[in-house]
Amino acid sequence: MSQTRKPWQGVHVASSLQFNEDLSVDYDGFAEHVAFLAANGCDGIAPNGSLGEYQALTEEERARVITTAVQAAPEGFTVMAGIGSYGGLQARHWANQAAEAGASSVMLLPPNIYRANDDEVMEHYRLVAEVGLPVVAYNNPIDTKVDLTPKLIARLFEAGYIVGVKEFTGDVRRAYEISELVPELDLLIGTDDSVLEMGIAGAVGWVSGYTNAFPQTMMELYNLSTSSDLNDLEKAKALYRESHSLLRWDTKTEFVQAIKLSMDIAGLKGGACRPPRGPLSAEFHKAITADTEAALAHGYK
Repeated sequence: MSQTRKPWQGVHVASSLQFNEDLSVDYDGFAEHVAFLAANGCDGIAPNGSLGEYQALTEEERARVITTAVQAAPEGFTVMAGIGSYGGLQARHWANQAAEAGASSVMLLPPNIYRANDDEVMEHYRLVAEVGLPVVAYNNPIDTKVDLTPKLIARLFEAGYIVGVKEFTGDVRRAYEISELVPELDLLIGTDDSVLEMGIAGAVGWVSGYTNAFPQTMMELYNLSTSSDLNDLEKAKALYRESHSLLRWDTKTEFVQAIKLSMDIAGLKGGACRPPRGPLSAEFHKAITADTEAALAHGYK
């Protein structure tokens, strides 16, 4: 890791998880994927997020995914452990496990057992902040029904509970409001199909899905999108426009199956998902295949 990059900055791959034919976790396959992403220029990995199907894992599996990621990560390649949980006590447990395993930071959804109020959200993050690892908040009100508004994010940062936020709403206007309220907080891109807009708005990181399939090209897109060089931004616009039909699968309900299918087509191990995620419809399979094959034809790597 460079001396200037904080361990939650840069491109962290929201990693998929490999399964064997019987749907047991393929830890060796996952470790190989971690090494592959590092070798292809990514800054780190974010295991046990939604793309990693953490909700479908046992406690033993979930813990071993983090230890496997840390053990497979070469020097300078950082692990941002997903610790999403219904409540703060469970989240603190997973933060402690991540710290013991050697993760560099954690990514935390708000409590999502029901629509928590602002004070309950504050307590949720306080409990995890006590562990001592840097906490990146994950704002996904679409799935959690709890919205980390810019004002609430500012409260969390000012209390010392978070260092940044993964913004998943896709509303780039929030980036500017957040930076006005708390300019010191780090903004991370949360959706693949907003990387250019959020990069221009000042993002310093990206928790990326399609980097699983095309790490080199997605790293190029991020670097161009966050550059201050106008020539780079022109290149970013062209690459972004070319890839957008593929990237927007990252924000569809079927994003896990879509990215795993793209990995398979690209010659990597994506494979099947665990229930309740089932096979893609024929229509979606055809569309994702076409978008992925178009990316390969353009030389994506």
